[in-house]
Amino acid sequence: MSAVIKEKDRVFVAFQTNDDTRSIVEAIEADNAEAIVSRYPAMVKIEVPGRLVIRRETIEDLIGRAYDLRELHINLISISGNIEESDDELVLHWNQH
Repeated sequence: MSAVIKEKDRVFVAFQTNDDTRSIVEAIEADNAEAIVSRYPAMVKIEVPGRLVIRRETIEDLIGRAYDLRELHINLISISGNIEESDDELVLHWNQH
């Protein structure tokens, strides 16, 4: 029996819309097949059912330089979910009880 992911079980991240975030959003889409991307004039919001992964390596491949995941915070507007962060990944998820 498959589990139904409810809207309340989605995690999300929202960034300012600018040149710096275009590659970040593209990387998130590449690493999260179920990503729902909503683009607005001043922001982009990415929602994923259950778990969202942002990988440093994917961003670096797209921008062609070393990338520190802490750079995400410069253009971050909002985030929803429990956060697990390392030098290589930032993961958003909801604990399943």
